[in-house]
Amino acid sequence: MSKNGKNTAGILAGLLAGAAAGVILGMLYAPEEGKETRKKIKDKAGDLKDQAKNKYGEVSEKVKDQYSNISSTFKETASTVAHTVKDGYDKYKDQIVSKTADVVKDVEAELNDLKK
Repeated sequence: MSKNGKNTAGILAGLLAGAAAGVILGMLYAPEEGKETRKKIKDKAGDLKDQAKNKYGEVSEKVKDQYSNISSTFKETASTVAHTVKDGYDKYKDQIVSKTADVVKDVEAELNDLKK
């Protein structure tokens, strides 16, 4: 995960923890019956859990999308580099073969001249 993703996850966790603490403290100091307060805390904890799951799912999807984009870009770049290298190899190979053939002809001509 990128540094930005870690920061986002940390901020999200901090916000959820702060919200939960605020709700719980507010309920504990509210003048209600203990049973009702515990029910509200349980309900609110369930809501916060659902919110956390939703945010986790959103962040996970964003990370998967970023990974997919990076992976695709890397594959395209690697393919481009491979084709460029192959094309360069083919170009220079043909030039070398041609130059080598010229050198062989020159050497053969020189040898023929020496035989005369």
